[in-house]
Amino acid sequence: MIELKTEESKIVQKTKELCQSIVDQPGFPIVMDQIDAFMADEDAQNTYEGLRQKQEFLQDKQQRGATVSDEEIQDFESDRNMMLENGIVAGFMDAQQKLQKVHETVMNYLTKTLELGRVPTEDDLKPSQGGCCGSGGCGCKPS
Repeated sequence: MIELKTEESKIVQKTKELCQSIVDQPGFPIVMDQIDAFMADEDAQNTYEGLRQKQEFLQDKQQRGATVSDEEIQDFESDRNMMLENGIVAGFMDAQQKLQKVHETVMNYLTKTLELGRVPTEDDLKPSQGGCCGSGGCGCKPS
């Protein structure tokens, strides 16, 4: 079993180095500025949250088997387009996507390393055939 007994374990040291590498990426300050701008703008947050709730309502309605009307779809699309015209909200969404991509990349490598017992190659990280993601992380079973 792997034990992290002290803060200065090799795993923690390397994890800190990875975190520093992420922070040192040239675009990282821009991403953080986009998030900070969003967090400082209550109107942008309310706009984003309102659309998120509307999306959740429509998805729930659809999952229950109810019909989502064309009017509801058009209303949602109109609100979504207006939201994306708000540079602060659009920047926040862009920042979220970029951070999510970093998170997914790191987690894919970590998960595959623990599965294989070695550092994965690019081929190891490619989705396997049969529509499965390869890691089993999506609920599928890798072949």
